[in-house]
Amino acid sequence: MSWEEWEQLKATAADRDTARMQLNQVPADQGASAPGGASGGTKDFASSPAEKLAAARAIEEHVEPDTRKSGDWADEQTNAAVKAFGPKDGTGWITATALQTAHSKWGEQVQTLMNRLAAEKAALRSTNTLFQNTDLTIGLGVRSISVIDSL
Repeated sequence: MSWEEWEQLKATAADRDTARMQLNQVPADQGASAPGGASGGTKDFASSPAEKLAAARAIEEHVEPDTRKSGDWADEQTNAAVKAFGPKDGTGWITATALQTAHSKWGEQVQTLMNRLAAEKAALRSTNTLFQNTDLTIGLGVRSISVIDSL
């Protein structure tokens, strides 16, 4: 390969990387404008209470069980590999110890993910209640000082 070919390959690669690093822009006119001048969609919440409950149900019925199942599968496979690399003649392969260490970290990560999923599920279920309670509290506060309600 000549020097010129090498320089051409580097330039081609640089052009490709530059194209992937560009940020997309929002089209200039998207209709309604949000406070602060940011353009965007509607002024409503991004999802309804029913959608939040459906998302929480999906986490509970699909994501959590599938995550747990994947973690269990890794337990079985890793234990089989550790046994295969383990000591047979008084010593074993270093691979067995490394697999045990990696699997321990994997277990911690699976548990962290399960905790995060549980928190997200709880947040999705409680968001609607939080908004309703806030609205009721503000409404009661406004009514208590309203001249119209005292008539």
